[in-house]
Amino acid sequence: MKGGGRLAGGTVRLLTAAVFALAGLIFVTSFNTAKGTNIRTDASLLKLSDLIQQRSAKNGDLNESTTALRGDIDALAQRDDGSTKAEDEKLGALERAAGTKKLSGPALTVTLNDAPPNAQAAPGYPEPQANDLVIHQQDLQAVVNALWKGGAKGIQVMDQRLISTSAVRCVGNTLILQGRVYSPPYKITAVGDQGALKNAIAASPAIQNYQLYVKAYGLGWKVDEREAVTLPAYSGTVDLHYAKPVG
Repeated sequence: MKGGGRLAGGTVRLLTAAVFALAGLIFVTSFNTAKGTNIRTDASLLKLSDLIQQRSAKNGDLNESTTALRGDIDALAQRDDGSTKAEDEKLGALERAAGTKKLSGPALTVTLNDAPPNAQAAPGYPEPQANDLVIHQQDLQAVVNALWKGGAKGIQVMDQRLISTSAVRCVGNTLILQGRVYSPPYKITAVGDQGALKNAIAASPAIQNYQLYVKAYGLGWKVDEREAVTLPAYSGTVDLHYAKPVG
């Protein structure tokens, strides 16, 4: 009969000693990592979601401080900058185009939301998967892109103004925009010609696809015309961040 025989006594004792040594090493490593605390239940270790919310609130406070400082700088610069009226007008136009100045006018607000809890498929549609019931990054990007294409003079997502370097990103079921975190419903407001904006939304293939999920599973979709809206000036940093090679 083939098969392994029993281990000799000396070999067994050697393996036993090695197991105890390894167990001791794991214990010491765990102790040094936890510094004497319970690494499973230590309340000082924040959950990732708590940390994200904490950083988001801090970024919001920093944006407010930046806005206040920028206002002080603008006030000082306007006291006696030596520029001509034409130069001031050109600078103002550039600032409005860049999103660093407030913008007022008629607007369109698009609201997207997850499907209601325990949402069921409409008759004739397959039962939904989890991903069918939530807003995705491409949904938000589709609305923003359509509004730009429709001639929007400025766009605000939630309470933040978009600029040329803004990136609309989603992680799980939350939106991360310029260092801050948001949960649905998501509101996107664009200042511009309302008719042109609505036509651009209706013509977007990506939004047409989203509308199928609105009909099938009850995803939220609402478009409101607003006669007078003031978009805030962008208050974050305008520095470009990019990857750098190591070495």
